[in-house]
Amino acid sequence: MIYLDNAATTYPKPEKVYESIIDCMKNYCANPGRAGHKLAMKAAREIYDARENIARLFGISDPMSIVFTHNATDSLNLAIKGVLESKDHVITTSMEHNSVIRPIKALEEKGVENTVVKCNEEGLLDCRDIEKAIKPNTKLIVTTHASNVSGTLIDIKSVGEIAKKHGILYLVDASQTAGVYDIQVDENNIDMLAAPGHKCLLGPQGTGILYIRDGLKLSILKEGGTGSKSEELYQPDLTPDKYESGTHNTPGIVGLNEGVKFIFEEGIENIRKHEEELCQYMLDRLNEVPDIKIYGPKDSKKRAAVISINIGNMDSGEVTFLLDSEYEIATRSGIHCSPLAHTTLGTLKQGAVRFSLGYFNTKEDIDKAIEALKEISENN
Repeated sequence: MIYLDNAATTYPKPEKVYESIIDCMKNYCANPGRAGHKLAMKAAREIYDARENIARLFGISDPMSIVFTHNATDSLNLAIKGVLESKDHVITTSMEHNSVIRPIKALEEKGVENTVVKCNEEGLLDCRDIEKAIKPNTKLIVTTHASNVSGTLIDIKSVGEIAKKHGILYLVDASQTAGVYDIQVDENNIDMLAAPGHKCLLGPQGTGILYIRDGLKLSILKEGGTGSKSEELYQPDLTPDKYESGTHNTPGIVGLNEGVKFIFEEGIENIRKHEEELCQYMLDRLNEVPDIKIYGPKDSKKRAAVISINIGNMDSGEVTFLLDSEYEIATRSGIHCSPLAHTTLGTLKQGAVRFSLGYFNTKEDIDKAIEALKEISENN
C-alpha cells in the first residue's frame, strides 16, 4: 500500500513511537498525578517530559501552558467556546475545517457574532481583509495555518500582527503544519495554538494539544478529577489541571512525545524541505495527467504538502476507489469536513481527491500515483 492520506493521520509512525506505547502499557501505565507510588510517579514524569518537549518545539517558555486534549477538534472547541461570550465577535476564514466553523456557528445561539473572510480561488488570504472585518466587539481571530483541502498556507505572522495591533486574541489551527513548519508562538503573536498529536507531530490518535498564553483564562467545558486540590468541591484554577479533568491518555502522550523527539532528531527544517520537494515534484508531474484539475497554488512554498485534484467530471469518490482497489494507493475524496473551503475552490459539488504527503513518502510513491492517474484518466 502507498499511503497518501497523511492529512488525516500520518502513517507509518517512527518505530520508537510504537515501542514507547507498548513499554508504557506493559511497565508503568498507572494513573499519573493520582498516587505516590513508583508507577504513578513514572507516568507523571513522562507526561511532564512531553509537555517540555512540545513547549520547546513551539518556543513556549512554560510547559504548563500546554493542555493535553484528545485531538485538535477538542482543542479548538475548548479555545473557541472558552473565550467567546454573548455579544462578542469572532473573525475566521473561508478555508477553515468544520472543527473551527461548527463551534463558531453553534455560538450564534448564544449571541456571538461571526465574520467569515473569503479567500481567493486558490485559498489565499488577503490579510487586509481580516483587518477590515474588525469591529469594536471583535474578541477573537481564528485561522488555519494550512488548508486541509488545498494545502494553501496562511500568513499567520501578518495575521498575528494585526491581532496584536488591535488587542484581539489570535487562535491558530496548526493541524496540517505543527511538526513540519517552525511555529514560534511569541514571534507570531499567537495566544492559542491547537494541534492534533496524530498528524505531523507523528504521535498516535487520541492525542492533541492546546497552548494557552500565560494569563489567559478560558471557561472550561468539563469538571472532574484532576489529582490536585482534591479536597475542594470546585474545579481548581490551575493550568493545565483546570482543563484536563479525568485520566490522561498516558500511552498516547508517551507516543506523542517520541514523535516530537523524532522531529528534533531529524530536524524540522529537513522534514519541511523533504515535504516541499515531494509536493513540488507531484505538482509538476500532475500536469502529465489528461483532464487534470489541480487546486491551490502551484508553488510548494505557498502550500503544505496537501494536493487536491479532479479528473475531468469524474466523481472524486470513484477516483479514490479505483486508486485503492486497483493500485493500492490510499487517498481521501469528498468534502474533507471543509465545505466552506470547497465552496471557495469551486469543488463543493464534485468534491476532490486529496493526496497528502508525509515525511516517509518517496518520489517513487509519487511516480506510481501519477501513472495510476494517467491510466484512470485515459480509461474514463
